[in-house]
Amino acid sequence: MSTEKRLVAYAWQFKKGIIIGLICLIIAVSLELAGPLIAKKVIDDHILGVEGIWQQVESNDDRNTVTYKGDYYKRSDRLEEEDKAIEGASTVLGIGSSYYFVDKEVTLQGKRTINGNSITITTGSQQMEVMGDKLSLSEIYPFFKPEQRPILYLLGLYMLLLIIAGFFQFYQTFLLQQASNHIVKKMRNDLFTHIQGIPINYYVDQPAGKIVARITNDTEAIRDLYERVLSIVVTSVIYMGGIFIALFILDVKLAALCLLIIPLLYGWMKLYKHYGTKYNTVIRSTISEINGNINEAIQGMSIIQAFRREKKTKEDFEVLNNRHFTFQRKLVKLSALTSYNLVTVFRNLAFVGFIWYFGSFSLEPTSVISIGLLYAFVDYLNRLFEPVTDIVNQLPLIEQARVAGNRVFELMDYKGEAVIDKPVKRYRGHVHFDQVSFAYNDKDYVLNELSFEIKPGQTAAFVGHTGSGKSSIMNLLFRFYDPQTGKITIDGISTQEWSRQQVRSHMGIVLQDPFLFSGTITSNVTMNDPTITKETAIKALKAVGADRFIEKLPNQYEEKVTEGGTTFSLGERQLISFARALAFDPAILILDEATANIDTETEMVIQQALEVLKAGRTTLVIAHRLSTIQQADIIFVLDHGKIMEKGNHNELMKETGYYYQMYQMQQGLKANSAV
Repeated sequence: MSTEKRLVAYAWQFKKGIIIGLICLIIAVSLELAGPLIAKKVIDDHILGVEGIWQQVESNDDRNTVTYKGDYYKRSDRLEEEDKAIEGASTVLGIGSSYYFVDKEVTLQGKRTINGNSITITTGSQQMEVMGDKLSLSEIYPFFKPEQRPILYLLGLYMLLLIIAGFFQFYQTFLLQQASNHIVKKMRNDLFTHIQGIPINYYVDQPAGKIVARITNDTEAIRDLYERVLSIVVTSVIYMGGIFIALFILDVKLAALCLLIIPLLYGWMKLYKHYGTKYNTVIRSTISEINGNINEAIQGMSIIQAFRREKKTKEDFEVLNNRHFTFQRKLVKLSALTSYNLVTVFRNLAFVGFIWYFGSFSLEPTSVISIGLLYAFVDYLNRLFEPVTDIVNQLPLIEQARVAGNRVFELMDYKGEAVIDKPVKRYRGHVHFDQVSFAYNDKDYVLNELSFEIKPGQTAAFVGHTGSGKSSIMNLLFRFYDPQTGKITIDGISTQEWSRQQVRSHMGIVLQDPFLFSGTITSNVTMNDPTITKETAIKALKAVGADRFIEKLPNQYEEKVTEGGTTFSLGERQLISFARALAFDPAILILDEATANIDTETEMVIQQALEVLKAGRTTLVIAHRLSTIQQADIIFVLDHGKIMEKGNHNELMKETGYYYQMYQMQQGLKANSAV
C-alpha cells in the first residue's frame, strides 16, 4: 500500500469528525461564495436598475411606483396583474453620469450620444434619434428610492450569510484540527508500541537519535499534513468547485476557459512532487542523522572534552549541517519557482484573456454586458486564484509529510513481534542450554554448540576473557536474541514457546552500569508497576543496604532522580538497581558484571546485598573479579564460545587449568598493586 493510501487509512479511522468538518466547510464556502452573486443583483437590478423601460400607471398604489411630472411610473419588470397600465411606455437612459427621460420605449442596446436634448442611438448600421429630458438630481432620486429597501435587504442578507459562514468555518477548523491531533496521537502510540516489539538487534544498528526523529519530527510533519494541509487543500478544492459552479451560472464559455487552470495545477503538482520528494528524502534523513549526532555528542561530552575532540566533533556536525543546508536551499529554489510568483503570472494571463473575451463584445454593438456581470466575474477570478495560491503554498508541506510518512511506515513495516504480557506461572528456574550456537551477523559465531545446565536455586558464574561469549549467553536467556541452532529451556519448556515478555516476566537483571530513569528513587524501584507498592520498594532498598545513603538525602526515598541517575555514585545506582531486582522477586537473576568498577568498601556493601538478592532464586553471574564468585555453586570457564572447564572454585583450582591461571594472574596483579 502506498504512503498516501496509508495516510488516508489513518485519517479514515476518525472519519466522523473529518466528514462533519468537511460538511461544515462546504456550507461555509457556499455561503461565502454567494457574495458576488448578491453584488451582481444589487448592481444590475437596483443600483443600475433605474435605466430601463418604465410603464405609466394610473395610481400610486405601492412603494415601487415613481412620480414624475404628476404622472405615475413603474418599472416594466415589476408590473403586477392588478396594476392598471396606461398605453405607451417611457425609457430612462444613462449617458455618462447623467440620466435622460424619453417619452417612449427605445432600445437599451447600442452606442449613445447626446446633443442638447437630442439622443442618438447607434446599433450596427442603424441610427435612431429621440428627444429626451435631462433629469435633475431631485427628479432622478424618486427613481432610485424604491431600490433602497432591496439593497439594504440584500446587504443584510449577505452579512447574515457571512456570520453563519463564520460559525461553520469555526467548527470545520476545530473538527479537522481535533481529528488531526487524534490521528497523530494514534500514529505515535502505534509507532512507539511497535518499536517495543522490534528485536533488540535493530537498536544495535540504529542510533537512538534517528529513531527519536521518526517518532517526534516525522510524525510532527505528518500532523501538519492533517491539521493544516488537509484543511487548506480541501478548503481550496471546495472553494474552487464553488467558484466554477458560479462561473458556469454566469457564463458557460468563459467558465470552460477557466477550467484550463486544473491541468496546469495538476502538472505543477507532479513537477513539484518529482523534485520535492528527492530533496525532502535527503533532508529528513539528514535531520535524523543530525539528531543522532547531537544525542551522541551530548552523551559523550565528557569524553569529547577530555580528549580535546571538540574541533573534530564540530567538523562532523558541520558536514551534516551543510548537507541539510544544501538540499534545503534546493527546496527553497523549487518553492520559489513554483509558488506565489507563478500564480501571479497565471492570474495576469487569466485577466488578459478576460479583458480580451469581454473586450470583443465592444466590437458587437448589439451585445450588452452588465456592470454587475463584469464585477462578479472579476471578483470570482480573483477568488479563483486564492485557493490556487493556497494549494501551491502547501506543496512543500505535502511533500515533507509524504516523505516523513514514508519513513514512519518504513519503521512500522520493520518486522516486529506482538507484546504479549499474558501471565505465565512462576517457573522454578531450571535453565538448560542444549547445543546452542549463535552469531550476531549469522556468520561469525560467538557461541559454538554450547551445552550446560543450571538447577533451580543454584548460583552459576561465567568467566572468561573478553569476547568469550559470557554476555551473549545472558542475551539469549533474556531473549534479546534467539540462537541460530540449538535449544534453550526453562523448567523443560523452550523459551521460544513463550513471548519475549513472558520469558522475562520472572527474570531480573542487574547490569554493570545500571540505568536510572527520571523520577524518584521509589519509582525507579517499582518501575511504576501497580503490583509493587511503595512499602515493598522501601523494604527492598533497606534489604540491600541502600537506606544507608538514602536516609541522609533531603527527601529520602522520594528524592528526585535525573536522567541516568548521574547525581548518584556508581555504587549507589547499583544498590538501587539491586533493590529494583529484589522488589520484582524474579525466579532467575542475571548479574552482568554487577561488581565491576566498584571500590573495595562499596564492594563489601554490594556483596552483602548480593547475598540477600540471590537467596531462593537461580542466579547467573558474569564476573571478571574471580574473588566475587568463589561461593558460586558452579563456575563455567568460557573461551571463544565454548565451555573449557566447569566446577566450583575448589574443583577448578585443583585442575590448574584456565581458571587456575586466571585466578593466579588476578592474585598476582593484586599483590603487585599492593606493593
